Amino acid sequence: MKISKISSLIAGFFAVCAMTAGLSACQEDPTPQPESKGTIQGTVVDNLENPVEGVTVEISDVEGTVTTAADGTFKVENVSIDRHTIKFTKSGYLEASTSVSAAKFVDGVATVNVTLQIANAKIYGRVLDAQAENTPLAGVLVSISETRNVTTGEDGTYLFEDLLIQDYTLTFTKQGYPTATKTIAPSDFVDGVAQIADFGMGASEILRGLTINELKNAEKWYYNAYRGGRNGDDYPHFDWSTDFMCTLHGFVGWWEEQNEGTTIQIRNREVDGDWERPADDKMFDSFLYGSKQITADNKILTVKARTHSASEDAPCHWGVMVVDLSEANPAAVLVGGMQTLASESYTDIDFDLSAYVGKEVIIAIGTFRMETGDYYKQLVLRRLAFGPEATHEWDWLAGTEIPGLEGWKLTQEMVRSTTPIAQTTITGVSEVGGNRDNYRDAYQSWKDAGHIGYWWSFMPVKKDPEPFPSEGFVIKTRHDASVDLTKPEAYFYAKYAIAAGADKLTLKARNFSSTNPTYFGLVAITEDMTVTPVIPTFTAGEGVENYLGEAVGGQLFKFINEDGGQGNPEKYATFEYDLSAFDGKNVVLALGVVKGEDSGNEDKLCIYSITLN
Repeated sequence: MKISKISSLIAGFFAVCAMTAGLSACQEDPTPQPESKGTIQGTVVDNLENPVEGVTVEISDVEGTVTTAADGTFKVENVSIDRHTIKFTKSGYLEASTSVSAAKFVDGVATVNVTLQIANAKIYGRVLDAQAENTPLAGVLVSISETRNVTTGEDGTYLFEDLLIQDYTLTFTKQGYPTATKTIAPSDFVDGVAQIADFGMGASEILRGLTINELKNAEKWYYNAYRGGRNGDDYPHFDWSTDFMCTLHGFVGWWEEQNEGTTIQIRNREVDGDWERPADDKMFDSFLYGSKQITADNKILTVKARTHSASEDAPCHWGVMVVDLSEANPAAVLVGGMQTLASESYTDIDFDLSAYVGKEVIIAIGTFRMETGDYYKQLVLRRLAFGPEATHEWDWLAGTEIPGLEGWKLTQEMVRSTTPIAQTTITGVSEVGGNRDNYRDAYQSWKDAGHIGYWWSFMPVKKDPEPFPSEGFVIKTRHDASVDLTKPEAYFYAKYAIAAGADKLTLKARNFSSTNPTYFGLVAITEDMTVTPVIPTFTAGEGVENYLGEAVGGQLFKFINEDGGQGNPEKYATFEYDLSAFDGKNVVLALGVVKGEDSGNEDKLCIYSITLN
């Protein structure tokens, strides 16, 4: 009984306490305080530091928006001093956002300055139904990222705007069709617009992983010789620094750059399921492909190759396939039949492309998987040579010398059959470094960078170059060469369609001696084999005191300008060439260095940039 009484008293006590606490809380509830207000202001500039007018500024928890003034400034008053997210949008620029916290407000003002990236590039194209005679295909979801997508209209077209010029992967999705992708590189943008060739969905593969759509956009093989590898066989004609086959981008499957050549392999990794792939003597396992204009001047393809991981009992099976896209139903045709090779010595194998003269076709060189399971072979490509006849041993391309250019190794057939390039901005500076043992990544970067090593063809007549100095691409003479003002020790060449408005060439270059001048020349060769030396006007680099600029014999130019670098491009010498006499013509331009004086040194021409405008 006593325990019950005590429990009752305790319970009563807690009840009273609870009532008291409740009354106390009500009595002590504070009066609501007014919310603190402030101002958010700032300036918006673009990535060139110019103020941007008309930018829409949207602040979270604030009604309405404001736009920036002509000087890029904005101000929003009566904003709660709290955390806010601020979004900046304008057509032609990438959207930007930032945030402010209460701590950002100083004396009631938060200042926010923002830089918008200029993004006025466009991607435009059309999707066709490859299953319905290439009629326009509506309702295709085209994506460039997880958040950016559009849908094709009734005419099959799609458009992306407000883009940066950079790499993109387009993904095409529609129910009932296999999902397809297409990659776009910065070089695909012309005047800020990448106009994509018609893309057909539902098309079947012609080469492994490639439908007619991808093949229509194949990389062009502009030149008639591509060398691979890191050995100095027949130096300097074949040398690591001159063998630019691995600048190409048309590799599918497994490949690597080896001492012996650019190597096409068999995919062979158990963990990736390669061992489960069935044998296939109709489709290449790995290959290199590109688009090539075939003429009477380059109708014979000679492949200089050897093998690794092969024997007489188990040779490497490989071949050359040609796809004629002008056919009603294009197919991969194995030219010359199935090839076998088990030689550790280089072998020249010829392929007759006469059936395709007058056409631009897809050429693929690749390996076949002949067995399921642990199967591995390597085809080592040392050279691809296109000429009027076969090119064997370590010879230069077969053909006819050009009168006046004897000893240049540049043939009449090469001049006629080289494909004009449209790349008018050329750099000699490699964005990616390299050396003899490691240059694949650097060479692979050259196409998109507009590098001379990809877009022009290098001819090491007597001397190899230096591809990787920070100042630019260096072509040079031998130190012990005899004076010769008629034949270059090394040169680059490319073909252009010269036209009014694009007939002024500017070369920015330097040398590396304050006492020994560099002798070099630019010649223009028309398709009728007229050879014309072009003499430039010369401007020394800004602030350069020790310089020389002088024409020699109406054909060459000698100069000294020992300054210029990536940090001071204004110090390179400038050479201006007037090519207006060639308007309306296809012209091969050859830029080379000669041994002009018995200096005892390597005389160097360091190419920083070439522009045609």
